[in-house]
Amino acid sequence: MTSSRGPEPVEERLADRLSAWHAHAQPSRAERLLRRLGRLDRGAYRAVAEMSIPRLDGPLRRVSGFANFSMPWFLVAGVLALFGGRQGRRAAVTGVAAIGVTSLVVNQPMKLVGERRRPDRSRLGVPESRWVRMPSTTSFPSGHSASAAAFAVSVGDTAPGLRLPLRVASAVVAFSRVYTGVHYPGDVVAGATVGALVGWTTSAAARRLRPDPSLPPSNPCG
Repeated sequence: MTSSRGPEPVEERLADRLSAWHAHAQPSRAERLLRRLGRLDRGAYRAVAEMSIPRLDGPLRRVSGFANFSMPWFLVAGVLALFGGRQGRRAAVTGVAAIGVTSLVVNQPMKLVGERRRPDRSRLGVPESRWVRMPSTTSFPSGHSASAAAFAVSVGDTAPGLRLPLRVASAVVAFSRVYTGVHYPGDVVAGATVGALVGWTTSAAARRLRPDPSLPPSNPCG
């Protein structure tokens, strides 16, 4: 089921608002940029839809479904809390906190403001063998990608040995949302960006509240 709220391309909706504010004037640079981004976003979606790698259909469909409600990240947090010692418990708490803040930011104000309809998978050519259940929420930004990035960045900053595998895992989840057709690439990029920022901020706040001298300084790009 798709949402009936708002026009599909969020970039073009923003461009339309800019155009309304400047009636009878030539399109502004920002308006032209937004419309170009909208075209690139849909073009990238179609390019992924046209990929023919049947062996990926099943695995990425399962990854996308398994990531509902941040399930893999809560499982990792549980393992860290039980078996990771003091650093593991700290990482688990930080990661779960980052998911909570990210979900609040993304699933409330950002999705309400974005009002982007989900992609029309049939019209845009996504093979049915890839399909997962289409969420009823609006499409922009991707909550799955946001939570994955928030957890990966916050936990990776607290437990550096997990940084690479968690970031790879979060990237796979993000790509699976486009591959299965439930998000445009722009939704995923925006969600991952917000999640990464929240994850780094949460980790930095945790360091200030309870400094751990065994950890290197926080680095959002590290």
